[in-house]
Amino acid sequence: MGVLVGRKAPGFSASAVINGNDIVENFTLEQFKGKYVILFFYPKDFTFVCPTELYAFQEKLEEFKSRNVELIGVSTDTEQSHWGWLNMEKNAGGIKGITYPLVADTNKTISTNYDVLAGDWDYNEEGEMTATGELIAYRGLFLIDKEGVVRHQLVNDLPLGRNVNEAMRMVDALQHLEEHGEVCPANWVKGADAMTATHEGVADYLSNH
Repeated sequence: MGVLVGRKAPGFSASAVINGNDIVENFTLEQFKGKYVILFFYPKDFTFVCPTELYAFQEKLEEFKSRNVELIGVSTDTEQSHWGWLNMEKNAGGIKGITYPLVADTNKTISTNYDVLAGDWDYNEEGEMTATGELIAYRGLFLIDKEGVVRHQLVNDLPLGRNVNEAMRMVDALQHLEEHGEVCPANWVKGADAMTATHEGVADYLSNH
């Protein structure tokens, strides 16, 4: 599917762990319509870069919520794996204290529909299914608006952690556009000057920056 920006975000229903401890079935993206969503994928539970990202998002959780944004993490691990990692102390490499939902994409359909699944399936000459590479998710991140449309996406390779402040900046830029009708230039941050999307607007902006 490749680039999803401008398209409706693929829906899903899967098991998840919410509130850091509760396993639920049939967790859906649809339930958050009317809110913004940061949907982010990570490769594996019990690994190395992943907990640093999960905690970085947790540290900003209240700031996201104040902007009407829900955070949802997804990996191809089971809900039981998520639960076990969530109950491991931070100083042991665990993610205890993470409270936003972690979705279990065990059949890999969510990662496939968002086109972030590393590796691939194939069939050999005998018609037997084979796999190339490890079937886990790249570090994909998708900003979904209140209508369920993807407005921003980012995909990092497995070793490369993301910048949570940049995800927040994208939320701020989208909300500024929606509220004021102004576009946000390079390196824009909340509270800085934006511009009208006209020749006069860009000329005025460049004259003052």
